[in-house]
Amino acid sequence: MNIGTLPTRQARWRPDHLAVVFEHHRLTSREFNQRVNRLANAFLNLGITKGDKIATILPNSLELLETYWAVAKIGAVVVPLSPLTRGKGLTTMLNDSDAVCVITDSAFVEHLNPVRSDLSIPSGRYLIINEANTPGYEDYHALTDAASDREPEGIDIDADDPYNIMYTSGTTGQPKGIVHSHYVRAMYGMLMASAFRFTPESIVLHAGAVVFNGSFVTLMPAFFLGATYILQGQFNPEKFIECIAREQVTHMILVPSQIVAIMHAPNFSAEALQSVEVLCTVGAPLHQEHKDELNRRLSGIFYELYGLTEGFLTILDKTHYAAKPSSVGVPPCFFEMRIVNDKGQDVPVGEVGEIIGRGPMLMCGYYKRPDLTAKAIVDGWLHTGDMGYVDADGFLYLVDRKKDLIISGGLNIYPRDIEEVVVQHPAVLETAVFGIPHEKWGETPVAAVVLKQRRWSSSIRRC
Repeated sequence: MNIGTLPTRQARWRPDHLAVVFEHHRLTSREFNQRVNRLANAFLNLGITKGDKIATILPNSLELLETYWAVAKIGAVVVPLSPLTRGKGLTTMLNDSDAVCVITDSAFVEHLNPVRSDLSIPSGRYLIINEANTPGYEDYHALTDAASDREPEGIDIDADDPYNIMYTSGTTGQPKGIVHSHYVRAMYGMLMASAFRFTPESIVLHAGAVVFNGSFVTLMPAFFLGATYILQGQFNPEKFIECIAREQVTHMILVPSQIVAIMHAPNFSAEALQSVEVLCTVGAPLHQEHKDELNRRLSGIFYELYGLTEGFLTILDKTHYAAKPSSVGVPPCFFEMRIVNDKGQDVPVGEVGEIIGRGPMLMCGYYKRPDLTAKAIVDGWLHTGDMGYVDADGFLYLVDRKKDLIISGGLNIYPRDIEEVVVQHPAVLETAVFGIPHEKWGETPVAAVVLKQRRWSSSIRRC
């Protein structure tokens, strides 16, 4: 099971189908697969072999998309890093991942050069995509232009071979590299295609950073079925809506802040988004106030996905929203979920506990950290660190992160409960609640808010 065969398959049986759109590029399945093959063969020409780690430090780009599929074809492992990564964090992730090659662009050279002496990446394996003749960097396009566009051969890849290492932010300590296999990513393709009703004729639009795991929720099913995948360089709500109307987009996945921005864009309308069949929110809870407004204006397309990069998720289907609007749904096929107390015992229906789960998308583990893997996955069950409860029908309701719990005067306070109230104020666009130390109560909650208009600022301060 090699997911690198997906572009090959589409190129063979749907060669003229529009596969990828990025800026002025509109590539058929055949054209995209040829580009992927040239990159895969360029990697082999550089001496990269099965199991080698290739790090990318790129914004959304055609080259980043090509890299995702080229590494799969040769059994290498991609390590997508955000261009916002800097200094020690960058060095730590590159060294921890054992990267032997880095692909970046001219905008990031000033951040990569200062740490190169701390890295063990061989000379000649620093590639740059948009500026030739940069000292110390090989021209990505010169390498790919010189390489064959034929399928790489003679590389045996198994379902359990690693495909990627996705790093956590490291906000709670040392960043952890989450390893996914070819099998896991194949499950993303098959199970997400089913859950979100993809077809080969679907048109997918994505404007979030594809270095984050949430992007694979639509990326993998799009290539699994041979749908059209439209990638934007960055998110702009007005241009996003224009693209939906122009390309007749059917599927998209957005984080809550993007959904809020779209709903407040001047060109937002039901008519502009009439082609949309699936709008899924992911990455953080979408406050109920925004859910209700979205469903008033665009009914019958809303999905919510709760999940962890480590490999557990639930989905609220569009057909369940009316009956369960504050739920995050149920696990997909072949997944199991439990709600447990601190002793690992199942709690009754309606009682809050930690969410644990297992299923076919579970990570292989944290890279080189069996100790942390053993803490996260106990007897096959992933401990999410999230608190929630299920109702009598088995639908999951999130309460908050276990570590975000605020204990004030002996009372348990969940930030999300306060956020749901604050966001109802007509002046508030978005909010986040967190705990700070307090002499009397131990902790007290504080809300940070983003206002819709400046004229509300004085009234908010009075509140």
